[in-house]
Amino acid sequence: MEQNSIRGLCDLHTHTNFSPDAKSAPEEMCERAIELGLAKYAITDHCDVNFWERAEGDGVRDFDMYGSGKYAPASIAAQTALKEKYAGRLDLLCGIELGQPLQNIEKAEQIMADKRLDFIIGSHHQNAGQDDFYWIEYDKLDSYEISALLEDYFTQMYEMCRRGGFDVLGHLTYPLRYICGEYGIQIDLRRFDDIIAEIFRTLIGGGMGIEINTSGLRQKYGRALPDLGFVKLYRELGGEIITLGSDAHCSADLGKGIAQGAEIARQAGFRYTAYFKARRAEFIKL
Repeated sequence: MEQNSIRGLCDLHTHTNFSPDAKSAPEEMCERAIELGLAKYAITDHCDVNFWERAEGDGVRDFDMYGSGKYAPASIAAQTALKEKYAGRLDLLCGIELGQPLQNIEKAEQIMADKRLDFIIGSHHQNAGQDDFYWIEYDKLDSYEISALLEDYFTQMYEMCRRGGFDVLGHLTYPLRYICGEYGIQIDLRRFDDIIAEIFRTLIGGGMGIEINTSGLRQKYGRALPDLGFVKLYRELGGEIITLGSDAHCSADLGKGIAQGAEIARQAGFRYTAYFKARRAEFIKL
């Protein structure tokens, strides 16, 4: 059973109801993490800084998914209190998912400087000036337009990694959750191999890692984000820091796919998975 097979592993990408698209309270998530026997558990609520100055009802539909980045400080404060509450019962790591940091550098740097944080995931959910990949109607686009979207995606992600400041890159192949999973459009990413390799080299050179995001395994896509091929490439290029995250948005999904994610890491040649305390990588044997 999944519940038993993840005992002693980590789930380092999860959301509580401080993220507008998530359901469960932080305490509920922590209790579930204890029940599952997770060695380390991180809450990483959304902090999409490109929405920091936007107001609810201003016509930006992504607000309904992520809300304002201003929710992040409240999440960090709640997590800090919960670390003390659960001391001795749960090794809770205070985290955040920092979305689109290049689209509001001032606020991104403000968040990254918060000394209460143990762990920051750097994510790219939407290209500058465009909707989140969640909202795009791919059946109305031709193959050239989809390829152009992906080229912009990886280019902007590369620039995000060059600037750095976070700990691991979140869900490298995020758009495939929707393009392939929801719309059934098959994508050959080989044309992006060079820039993806450069992304990995940049992360490695900057002391950052990648995550194996297991959300795709329980969704229509049916694969991890990224899948084994890219995890192998990261390892072959010298990558050492890899984390596991379910991207759970409710307590029922906490830990889902983590055992499979650990197996992907093993198949790619990893013997340890990482977690972060006070923004420093530490390791647990797989």
